Amino acid sequence: MKKKATQKRRVRRRIEVPKKCYFCTERKEPHFSNTEVLWRFLTERGKIIGRSRNGLCAKHHRDLTITIKHARHLALLPFIVR
Repeated sequence: MKKKATQKRRVRRRIEVPKKCYFCTERKEPHFSNTEVLWRFLTERGKIIGRSRNGLCAKHHRDLTITIKHARHLALLPFIVR
């Protein structure tokens, strides 16, 4: 089955993923009071970015998710951004 000439191809945008874990290179651990660093791993809607997109190692991504959820309960980060 041939494609029609009128159909356009979708262009895939390539997302650049950091190769090194941020917390491993900085020799830091995620902490709930450091909201500037936590915002780096959230989307503009407030969702946690997946490991494949932010370049964290498995250990630090697990710690990061717990830390973000802890900061949300302490009202340092919002649950929903409108």
